[in-house]
Amino acid sequence: MSMDHLPIAIVGAGPVGLAAAAHLLERGLAPLVFEAGATAGASIGRWGHVRMFSPWSFNIDAKAAALLAPTGWVAPPADAYPTGRDLLTQYLWPLAEVAPIRERLHLNSRVVSVSRAGHDVMRTAQRGQAPFLLRVAGPEGERDVLARAVIDASGTYATPNWMGTHGIPALGEMASADRIAYGVPDVLGEARHRYANRRVLVLGSGHSAFNALHDLAELAAAEPRTQVLWAIRGVSLERILGGGKNDQLQERGKLGLVIGRLLDEGKIALHTGVHVDRIAESPEGLRLHAASQVLPPVDEVIVATGFRPELGLLSELRLELDPATQSPVRLAPLIDPNVHSCGTVRPHGAAELSHPEDGLYVVGMKSYGRAPTFLMWTGYEQVRSVAAALAGDWEAAGRVELVLPETGVCHTQFRRPDAVAERGPGCGTTACASGRQG
Repeated sequence: MSMDHLPIAIVGAGPVGLAAAAHLLERGLAPLVFEAGATAGASIGRWGHVRMFSPWSFNIDAKAAALLAPTGWVAPPADAYPTGRDLLTQYLWPLAEVAPIRERLHLNSRVVSVSRAGHDVMRTAQRGQAPFLLRVAGPEGERDVLARAVIDASGTYATPNWMGTHGIPALGEMASADRIAYGVPDVLGEARHRYANRRVLVLGSGHSAFNALHDLAELAAAEPRTQVLWAIRGVSLERILGGGKNDQLQERGKLGLVIGRLLDEGKIALHTGVHVDRIAESPEGLRLHAASQVLPPVDEVIVATGFRPELGLLSELRLELDPATQSPVRLAPLIDPNVHSCGTVRPHGAAELSHPEDGLYVVGMKSYGRAPTFLMWTGYEQVRSVAAALAGDWEAAGRVELVLPETGVCHTQFRRPDAVAERGPGCGTTACASGRQG
């Protein structure tokens, strides 16, 4: 039975999901977009106060811009750096209102699971001829929707990693949930009252941690009883603070230099080699235990240890995932942080994102699994290629149309946290370019 009359379902109306819709529309295909939140890009609103490391020129998809142009939309300055809120108000929300997108966008509609009609994951006979079935929970209850293909762009921000070093919650972590935040809370805004004049520990060594530390230090300047502690699992800051002035993502480089200066000035207390296995209440406050190491008591903890994909909604489909990164097996060797501390990682598309379940593509941040190395621009290249593949244009699907920035992190040695090292060769892409894009 032909499935050509069925839509292509997109899970998630973030920047990559709506870019996928734009590319499908440009090829004459019919997308159907489901967003669990009340607005497009709902997850971005949770870090709307954070300024991105990449400028507008890296964050606007070409086909999406082409849809916006007839509406009178004016692109923001290419070299300006948006906050998450800017990304929503100046780009994503206007895109969601463009008629061809708006007519196909279903808000407050959570995709609970995806399967093949009449087939569980075990059944093989005529599997490829069965349409996808999406169970969608929306304002009018649950319903089933059929689709000829599925693009999962649901992201990972809703599923942060635990603080526990074993990959599961530390002992006591769930019991202390009311004093633990994950990701990048709005320390200088709506969460100010929670952290002002408190002892706050940030756990993590990525740029989400940097943003939290930066805001806490600014809060401490106004609220002097605020104490800022930082715990990392490593034993050295080498490579952690980034490429400094050599970093082609300039805002990221600047932030690393600022954190280095705050450490030198004693405004952040650093603890290294911290592998948390237990958190416990004490009369003095929360105490994090890491084997024999016990950290000073604190009032609040911010866990910025990255994110993981929620794969439950795809459990009845046949996936081919790398056991470490939880990304597609063909993509994993390109992004695995155990292998690629840096180095050249080529752009990728439909071929690397494919699964044994023909017609299923996981794209955007979720395609990287647990690897913390995603750039939004990479996601736009992914969906350009996927849309071409779904249209049968395999030449375009296999073509590379993306050149990613270099960063000074590669092949450098830092003598001091605020030192500027000479940029080495290579490091062309996503393996080095982690940012706040979700």
